[in-house]
Amino acid sequence: MQLARVIETSALVTATRSRTAKVAALAQTLQEAASSGEVAVVTDYLAGRLPQRTVGVSWRGLRALPAPADTPGLTVAQVDAALSALASIAGSGSGATRSAAVTNLFSRATEVEQRWLVGLITGELRQGAGDGVILKAISEAAQVPESDVRRAVMLAGFAGPVAAAALGAGGGDAAARALAEIQLEVGRPLRPMLAASAPDIPGVVDGQTVVGVETKVDGIRLQVHLRDGEVRLFTRTLEEVTDRMPEVVEAVAELPTRRAVLDGEVIALTREGRPEPFQVTGARTASTADPAALREQVPLTTFLFDLLHLDGRDLVDEPAADRWAALAELAPHLLVSRVVTDDPVEAQTFFRDQVSAGHEGVVVKALSAPYAAGRRGAGWVKVKPRHTLDLVVLAVEWGSGRRHGWLSNIHLGARDPQTGELVMLGKTFKGMTDEMLEWQTARFLELETHREGHVVLVRPEQVVEIAYDGVQRSPRYPGGVALRFARVLRYRDDKPVSEIDPVPVL
Repeated sequence: MQLARVIETSALVTATRSRTAKVAALAQTLQEAASSGEVAVVTDYLAGRLPQRTVGVSWRGLRALPAPADTPGLTVAQVDAALSALASIAGSGSGATRSAAVTNLFSRATEVEQRWLVGLITGELRQGAGDGVILKAISEAAQVPESDVRRAVMLAGFAGPVAAAALGAGGGDAAARALAEIQLEVGRPLRPMLAASAPDIPGVVDGQTVVGVETKVDGIRLQVHLRDGEVRLFTRTLEEVTDRMPEVVEAVAELPTRRAVLDGEVIALTREGRPEPFQVTGARTASTADPAALREQVPLTTFLFDLLHLDGRDLVDEPAADRWAALAELAPHLLVSRVVTDDPVEAQTFFRDQVSAGHEGVVVKALSAPYAAGRRGAGWVKVKPRHTLDLVVLAVEWGSGRRHGWLSNIHLGARDPQTGELVMLGKTFKGMTDEMLEWQTARFLELETHREGHVVLVRPEQVVEIAYDGVQRSPRYPGGVALRFARVLRYRDDKPVSEIDPVPVL
């Protein structure tokens, strides 16, 4: 299949807000790709992902590109082979070798193909084909129930192999049988279950249903696979990080079992046992430096909260209460703190104690819930203390995908308490309804002063109330800090800019 055909579909999906039209365009292209045996790669590309996950090339390596080709000629197979070769480059002189490989690939691409490939490689491809749309498209292309596709992707981790299995079988009943054969494999990461959100404990714990309320550790989510003494560690994005965390590997290798798949968090703690700032844990787990030295400097503590497989027995479909009981027997010393209760007062007390201890909040879990990997639902609900700030909008970025044609991502400004100047704290597009997007597009075009590419700079007059989970150090912004998980609550037409909040203190 020609790469230009994939890019054509990407453009169609980006240009429409109709979910039905997106699904139809994607399904048609997936069927075409199946005939050439490239559906797995094409599915990943249309989802904005690389099959290789990373190829060792950043924005810096793509700033100076060769002159583009005049006519499209690249195929999907050629691009995939080139990117796989890029990902394998290592050792002495790898920088020059990688640069030459980038030049070779991009010299064969047209200007449109170059722009699209840059977005794909850097993870900045915004084409409005999220998980829900891609999975629905696979379902329609293969003529199988969407629920079958979702479960297969949950267990396989990625949509590409599932599309290949379904469409490679020819669709229909044969495809359904092919999907049913995809099972949990120890050593292959599956998608993590996600939590919905609630503003407070009483909204989740109703005094009638018994639930588990456990500490929400503000660390790095980790999926742990143990097979015959070999331990492999995967992040929530399914990236393998085994070599970076020797103390976690040792802790799991000592468990009295041959095979297991576990879910948990790792976190750096102070000597007093309080959580270090998230950045400390994040920097330790992201670093590829000498793990032994890093272990001495920033040791990690392992907390486990779920068990998905144990010695040949898959547990993902079993109730949470049964999974917890098996986990407590297997690894009692690694369990996250939890209370089981139907009492909102007891749950609130536990929540308050965890926040006082420096943790992020709690997760309320239904005892009967299966492990619904890759989805947010009522089975898990996180509750965190909410912080708010009144800030001013400094600029806005044009949206992409479903938000194409609307001003979306807002740049947030606070007041420097020393100078009185406005200081940028970060950006957010979270929490915006369609009505809000329509309103703010008109509003900020009225306040526009000038543009820099896709960014519309505005007069700093519109106050916005922002909720956030915490503050972290950030060299990216002049104030030296940024907000974690910032989202819009409402625009404050009742507040003048003179009353916005100062830069928060760490």
